Amino acid sequence: MSPLEQAIITWIHLISAAIWVGGSLFIGVVFSPLLKTLSNSIEERLQIMIKVGKRFNKIAIPSLIILMGTGLYNSHMLLSKPELLLGTSYGTYLSIKIILVIVLIITYVIHVRVIRKDVEQKIMDKQLTQEQIQKLRKKIIILGEITVVISITILFFASLLDAGV
Repeated sequence: MSPLEQAIITWIHLISAAIWVGGSLFIGVVFSPLLKTLSNSIEERLQIMIKVGKRFNKIAIPSLIILMGTGLYNSHMLLSKPELLLGTSYGTYLSIKIILVIVLIITYVIHVRVIRKDVEQKIMDKQLTQEQIQKLRKKIIILGEITVVISITILFFASLLDAGV
C-alpha cells in the first residue's frame, strides 16, 4: 500500500473516531446538562434525548462500523501473525484495544436494548411512571458514561500504537 493510501485510511479512521467519540462527549458533557436548564420534567428531557440519540445514531453507527473496519484493515498484518500479537508491546496494546472495542460494542448494544422501540414509544406516549422513568434514566446515564470512558480509553491505546510504544 502506498503512503498516500495509508494516509487516506488513517484519515477516514480519525474522522470516524472524531464523530463517534466527539459526538458522545458532546451529548454527555454539553447537551445533557443543558437539557436540565430547558425543562424541569425528566420525562420531557428523556423524550428530547431519545430524539437526539436517534439522530446521532444515524451518523454514529456508520462511523463506528467504518472505525472498526479501518482499524481491522490497519492491523491485519499483525493479526495474521499471532507471535507478533502476543510477543510485542505493540501486539499487547493492540489486543487490549480490540478487547475494549468488543466491550464497547457490548455496552452500546445493551444501551440500545434499554431504549428499544416499545420502551421508546411508552416514553413518547407518557405511559411510564416517574419511578420507571427514573430507573430508565439512571441506566441510560450509566451506560452512556461507560461508553464514553471506554471510547476515550480506546483512543489512548490508539495513541500508544501510533507512537510505537
